Amino acid sequence: MDFDQLEIFLEVARLSSFSRAAEKRFRTQPAISSQIRALEEEVGARLLDRSGGRVSVTAAGKLFYKYAEETIEHRKNILTEIAETERIPRGEIVVGANEGTCLHILPEVFAQFKRDYPSVSVSIKRADYSRILESILENAVDFGVVSLPVNDNRLEAQMIHRDLLVAITAPRHPLAGKKSVTVSDIAPYPLVLPKLGHTRDALDALFYDHHVKPKLAMELDSSELLKRFVAAGVGIGFIARSNIQEDIRAKALVALTLADVQIRRDLALVFRKDKSLSRAARAFMDIALSQNNFTSPALPKRAK
Repeated sequence: MDFDQLEIFLEVARLSSFSRAAEKRFRTQPAISSQIRALEEEVGARLLDRSGGRVSVTAAGKLFYKYAEETIEHRKNILTEIAETERIPRGEIVVGANEGTCLHILPEVFAQFKRDYPSVSVSIKRADYSRILESILENAVDFGVVSLPVNDNRLEAQMIHRDLLVAITAPRHPLAGKKSVTVSDIAPYPLVLPKLGHTRDALDALFYDHHVKPKLAMELDSSELLKRFVAAGVGIGFIARSNIQEDIRAKALVALTLADVQIRRDLALVFRKDKSLSRAARAFMDIALSQNNFTSPALPKRAK
């Protein structure tokens, strides 16, 4: 039994799939299956039920899962503590974030971190809000960067960025000449909205509060795609102001302030309360907090 086998078992159990685990581990499916068989032979029990169309964890597998997870975490802590005896941040940190945050908020933080700590490896796992929180709880990442609020008492959140949601249009749109718009101004036009997430929840609440039934042109799961379709004239979109600075300078998009409501988008660095943060992770947190960007001092409503 080795750490690789334990990590493979945990991946298969979490994903309920040999093929998806193989993709995540950059292995072939037969190689993953072979490692699981060898592990089950050594343990002397069937850990995964392969019958039917979905892989499930057996009773023995659930017990083994707990100890496998603890073993991997202990190994990581041991290596971290040994590395920290030299009092120099080293090793690896893993951060989970969505597309917009990866592209527009984190690059400066990562750049400063790599200048200060070039020996520390940095990995980014791009995912949506719910998957980022799952990754934090599973110890698959050291930190997640997500919109507030985070309603889980197992997690701690440190705000690192404050932003405003704005409406965006193509330069030739009828509203493009306005500096600000109301919800009623927007109501007659087709909209391009995020499919899921805190921003979509906040927009749905906004339309409901103003008794507006939105005219949906498209629902997208990518902020970059949303910008491109808005720029092409498909409809009006909504996005954090920090995500469109380059597009505005290039005159590909026009940003319109919402006159009758302000929706705040606060981003936080989130981690497990019970997690022993490595020296490298603490250094990353210090840099992220020192570079916080609060674009507006007092905003009444937060994107949910």
